[in-house]
Amino acid sequence: MRWLIDGNNVMGCVPDGWWRDRRGAKRRLAAAIDAWQHTHGDPVVLVFDGREDRELTSREGFEVQWSGDGRRDGADDVIASLAADGEPSTVATSDQGLIARLPATSEHTGARRFRRLLNED
Repeated sequence: MRWLIDGNNVMGCVPDGWWRDRRGAKRRLAAAIDAWQHTHGDPVVLVFDGREDRELTSREGFEVQWSGDGRRDGADDVIASLAADGEPSTVATSDQGLIARLPATSEHTGARRFRRLLNED
């Protein structure tokens, strides 16, 4: 099953000071998810709001996407579109608006629960 990760929502679910260094927080989250994906094997698409950070790169099984605009919830549109493609997916988010947009073929898990999954390994 493919994982679609609401990067900003997962990053922001833990008050660890991420707001002082958003770029660094995104990079740390991406590295943790990349390592997690490598050990679990399920493909992952990590989606962030905003413009691309070229330091965050994709590899087979782990893809980083950006909403490409300045909208605060732009990643929600990207995730909803990916989830609508019919491929079974689990979406990691606590955003109730995004959850309401997901098709029946998608499951979801909360952002904090997903963070716990990352920390268990």
